[in-house]
Amino acid sequence: MEMRTYREAGPSISLLGLGCMRLPKVCPDKDDIDFAAAQEMVDYAYAHGVNYYDTAYVYHGGTSEQFIGPALKKYPRDSYYLATKMPGWDLTCREDAVKIFEEQLANCQVDYFDFYLCHSLSESNYRKYKDLGVIDYLDEQKKAGRIRRLGFSFHATLPILEEVLSWYSWDFAQIQLNYLDWEAQQAKEQYEMLSGRGLPVIIMEPVRGGALASPCAESDRIFHAAAPGRSTASWAIRYAASLPGVLTVLSGMSSMEQLQDNIATMTGFSPLTPEEYEVVGRALAAYKAHVTIPCTGCRYCMDCPSGVDIPLMFKLYNRYAVTKDKGDYQKALAEVPQSAQMQSCVACGVCMGHCPQSIRIPDELARIRELADSWQKKA
Repeated sequence: MEMRTYREAGPSISLLGLGCMRLPKVCPDKDDIDFAAAQEMVDYAYAHGVNYYDTAYVYHGGTSEQFIGPALKKYPRDSYYLATKMPGWDLTCREDAVKIFEEQLANCQVDYFDFYLCHSLSESNYRKYKDLGVIDYLDEQKKAGRIRRLGFSFHATLPILEEVLSWYSWDFAQIQLNYLDWEAQQAKEQYEMLSGRGLPVIIMEPVRGGALASPCAESDRIFHAAAPGRSTASWAIRYAASLPGVLTVLSGMSSMEQLQDNIATMTGFSPLTPEEYEVVGRALAAYKAHVTIPCTGCRYCMDCPSGVDIPLMFKLYNRYAVTKDKGDYQKALAEVPQSAQMQSCVACGVCMGHCPQSIRIPDELARIRELADSWQKKA
């Protein structure tokens, strides 16, 4: 496993980090973790050199921390690095942060966190961390040794990033970066701003919620022609990991097959060559030819007050946008209860305040509904 050093004399961190947002589930449409399958993945990851584990208070309906803490309990505490996050959108006062932090320590059955983050700073919540005194509280926990390194994950604009960086002497930052978002979500500028300040960068969504594991048939063909023995997903993982200053690349793996493929990619790691960057560029151009919605399936928008399964509606539409298989799309949509489909959206806008991708969700749902309605009229 390729290792990266945290700053000059810091610990060695595995270049692949196990993200705990998309662990194996008992049922596809529920958050319940398949503890046996997930434990098997953790044990395999640990045995193959993965020592960074990333969870959060809200992952898997609040059960991710409760899983990963006990799952790592069998191993020496100083042999792995555990990261979790403070959900700013749930905070109304400093006391909320105190309560949540203590609960997180209990959930994970640890006395300290190696990496701790202010979670998903966005236009709608980023000032809460400062205005409510949450940064001050977390700094106190750092001085007490219960947080070893304090950082943040980010889903907002460059001016906000500049402001956040002025608040505190951060230890690291986590951003969404992949070959699609390098330009589409200003990942390039964010990365350069952070690395220019000497901040270690942690990458999330390198495969964009699985979308870049198989962007489209033409993209897959381009990648496989260039390297027949490599998976399409491995190109996305290597793209993120090839950047200097990247401490670890988090992958939210939900199967042993995905884990094994990612471990193989990061073992004997080789950065992308100039020729390989050109391959990525051609595959990206092929993908951009399809009109898709930039949803990563994070489910931060859920639960919808009107009952719409927003990530599922976008997933089904994106599959249609790539394949143009109208029959498959209609069949898949028919299997979803009417109450969970896009027509149930009342455009309340609650979801938009939680979307890390800043998707205009009601507008996109309305567009999908118009498409489906137009097919019915022609039938």
